[in-house]
Amino acid sequence: MPDDSKESTIKINDAEELIRLIDWEKVGFLVPVITQHYLTGKVLMLGYMNQEALRGSLQKGRMIYYSRTRQCLWEKGGTSGDFQFIKSMRLDCDNDTLLVKVKQIGSVCHTGNKSCFYKKYNINKKYADKKDKQ
Repeated sequence: MPDDSKESTIKINDAEELIRLIDWEKVGFLVPVITQHYLTGKVLMLGYMNQEALRGSLQKGRMIYYSRTRQCLWEKGGTSGDFQFIKSMRLDCDNDTLLVKVKQIGSVCHTGNKSCFYKKYNINKKYADKKDKQ
């Protein structure tokens, strides 16, 4: 069984090398991006990037996403001033999801919250107990 406490680092020398590693066809040319606060580890949001958004993010050092709703690039903080500065970036084991740790300036969510995951769902205890036994 692999030791999860040990990290392995693969040095990626430039943006184009990272872009080549991602399995773009598998993700429909939009890679999911989990964004976390770099100090607390709190999950801030889930967004998507196409190749252009990823390339721009790496060049600027700030997060640029692809809006699936508007079908265009959007730089986080471009109009609100609530920027996300990249601290580190990881590609998952299947080369189809990015985890990016950022320094967040201002709010994250369009609702003004510090995370897009502020809606807590309380799972029915009976369901939770039954699930644990499976």
